[in-house]
Amino acid sequence: MNCLFCKIASGEIDAEILYEDVDLVAFRDIHPQAKHHVLIIPRRHIATINDADDSDAELVGKLMLTARHLAKELGVAEDGYRLVMNCNRDGGQTVFHIHLHLLAGRQFHWPPG
Repeated sequence: MNCLFCKIASGEIDAEILYEDVDLVAFRDIHPQAKHHVLIIPRRHIATINDADDSDAELVGKLMLTARHLAKELGVAEDGYRLVMNCNRDGGQTVFHIHLHLLAGRQFHWPPG
């Protein structure tokens, strides 16, 4: 498979890994949009959230709980952070392997644009 995030998860491509376990890998975004911009991905390839099914519910929940853990580790949980998952091109997804963005270290506004 020629997926950038699969290659990061397997160690084939280097990244600044902040967290990993048997299911997930979290690493710093190479084009950060905030002081802290972390991507949390499942090791298993799922192209978009539309491709997840009921059997993936625990994995998708684990993405969220891992974000909470990382926010605490980064010292941003109290001030706040934003979690974003884009889906397909119109949703802003550019890498087709589901990933959760954790952004923190600045104030965010709504709507984002």
